[in-house]
Amino acid sequence: MATLPIDTAKYTGIICAVPPAPRVANRETGQLRIDRDTGKTVYQVGLCLMAGASADVVNVSVAGEPAGVQLGMPVAVRDLVATPWENEGRHGIAFRAAEIRPLSAPATPAGKGAGQ
Repeated sequence: MATLPIDTAKYTGIICAVPPAPRVANRETGQLRIDRDTGKTVYQVGLCLMAGASADVVNVSVAGEPAGVQLGMPVAVRDLVATPWENEGRHGIAFRAAEIRPLSAPATPAGKGAGQ
């Protein structure tokens, strides 16, 4: 199947709508999904993609835990792609990103800056 790149610069905002959680490969055993290329656990994050007056929430997979990403936080997404799929009469679109990270670093508490 073709992998379709998504230009995230076209969105007016991307916010974490569902916090990162490891994807389960086998529900019976609880075995987690592992990325074939990196060997890292695959995480799923619900992202709210906002463009103008519309917004959609999509589940995005990413290899490795997205450090610092929390519910309601604006995030940056690198190399987001959509892959259409079909299996036994079911079909959909899978989203995957190379990286999901907080849009900006947390603010330094007052009086705790460098050199203090």
